[in-house]
Amino acid sequence: MADVARLAGVSHQTVSRVLNESERVSSETRERVLAAMTKLNYRPNPTARALASGRSKTVGVITFDTPLYGPASTLFGIERAAHDAGFFVSVASLRSLDMPSLISTSDDLRRQNVEAILVIAPQREVAQALTQLPHDLPVVAVEAGPAEGVPVVAVHQFEGAAQATRHLIELGHETVWHIAGPGDWLEAVDRVDGWRQTLEVAHARVPKLLVGDWSARSGYELSADLVRDPGVTAIFAANDDMAAAAISLAHRMGFEVPQDLSIVGFDDTPVATSVWPSLTTIHQPVAAMARAAVDLVLEEVHRARHGTGTPRQLLHPHTLIVRESTGAAPPPEGTDAPGDDGPPHDGGP
Repeated sequence: MADVARLAGVSHQTVSRVLNESERVSSETRERVLAAMTKLNYRPNPTARALASGRSKTVGVITFDTPLYGPASTLFGIERAAHDAGFFVSVASLRSLDMPSLISTSDDLRRQNVEAILVIAPQREVAQALTQLPHDLPVVAVEAGPAEGVPVVAVHQFEGAAQATRHLIELGHETVWHIAGPGDWLEAVDRVDGWRQTLEVAHARVPKLLVGDWSARSGYELSADLVRDPGVTAIFAANDDMAAAAISLAHRMGFEVPQDLSIVGFDDTPVATSVWPSLTTIHQPVAAMARAAVDLVLEEVHRARHGTGTPRQLLHPHTLIVRESTGAAPPPEGTDAPGDDGPPHDGGP
């Protein structure tokens, strides 16, 4: 910095102001300092800047090793939003989703001098562990989290599942079967609750719950008996992969979607528009949620430094995207379809 100041003909403090994007520097002086930096190939040392300012401009992200669309897309969105806010991201991926692993990983990030931690691990045990982390480092849960004590950014999973179920009930289906996600996922639990309570409010029968693991294979296997059952006319799957697998199985078994069976997914992933017929699903605003998570964690950093404000929980709205995989309930067996006048009349009495 001293070399840059000498070449630009300014003070060491002026170089520091330029680096920190202070408005107390004229445009002419700023350009002169930047030109000197370029000529000298000067790059600020992040460790030295962190020691001098007490700020690392780095956010830690704890996630888990998964190919699932939601967590992976959320991580990508967080990295972009943090970069736009002038922050670096240090990612730590958990192999084991338990309290010791979470605490150990947060300690590793703390040693990297991160200013806060975002956690993308919406499992029940992780959410409980978040409340046990030391309170001197801001933590924000993304996608799902504990009911209180930790700021959370998520989509209203209960209402999303309720809207998916209502959509099918309003199309005339007597009930809706649900292929759920794993029971240790908070999002899966909320979707089950939304499905069940919507059926109860509609005075519809609540069928036996089927539990998958988010994979297309589990959706395929669990929907086999449903597709064969003529009494099943509507399925709500907890994610698009399982819903798309149900559509594939229905085709393989000679049934038509939605004429024989209506199917709804959740997430609005790319598979929703690549499957045929295109999938009715619940859209989650992943990019907007990621930006909100970065904004909230920076808000928490400010709150920790200045002792102002209270932790917030932000629930983003979902959107029902109606496509081609849902339609009116087929008529019960033994009844004529709408517009069917029955067999030709022979003219007798």
